[in-house]
Amino acid sequence: MMAKLRSEPGFADADAFYAKLVEAHRDLDDAASAKLNAKLVLLLANHIGDPETIDEALAAAARPV
Repeated sequence: MMAKLRSEPGFADADAFYAKLVEAHRDLDDAASAKLNAKLVLLLANHIGDPETIDEALAAAARPV
């Protein structure tokens, strides 16, 4: 079993990640951008693998900001 979902900052360089994410979406229409996001979510969920951690992430993402 994996540890619970980490919600504290864990990036060595969050700005660099954000820049790469924005660049990945550059020149995509809304449908292609949504598809990229869905593929990224599925790849990362597969990498995590632990259903409880994924459920916790889904619940956290669904909460209002």
